[in-house]
Amino acid sequence: MTKTDDLLIRRAVEADAAGMAEVWLRSFTAALPTVRRAHDDDEVRGWFSAVVVPEHACWVAETEGPSVAGLLVLDGDEVEQLYLDPDWRGRGLGDRLIALAKEQRPGGLGLWTFQVNAPARRFYERHGFVATEHTDGRRNEEREPDVRYVWRPADRG
Repeated sequence: MTKTDDLLIRRAVEADAAGMAEVWLRSFTAALPTVRRAHDDDEVRGWFSAVVVPEHACWVAETEGPSVAGLLVLDGDEVEQLYLDPDWRGRGLGDRLIALAKEQRPGGLGLWTFQVNAPARRFYERHGFVATEHTDGRRNEEREPDVRYVWRPADRG
């Protein structure tokens, strides 16, 4: 658990699922307006409650209120989800969440993002992730071309 600037980053609990889903929905809509969503809002909410929070390692960035400002979901060594409320973009929260992911998985991380998501791609590249595969989208539910990124810690000799 870390707290700075009126923001608390902590492990998510079952009660956070609804707030996490709302951040995911707002962020997806704002960041990916051209990408067809494979599931409606209620399905996304149900997925967070029934699958994401119970089955994965999840963290939330919580503001006063409390309100979820961002979320990080790890599935093994995969960054399964990293989403910020649109009002929190560009304020360093994503940097803090990806640093937490690296701390939790010091041996390395992988993730997928859509090719069209240039801001996310720049973010991950800035944090040392390297693109290792590009696809035509046939393997994801949205049928959107995506890119695989991998981060490995520097050789410590």
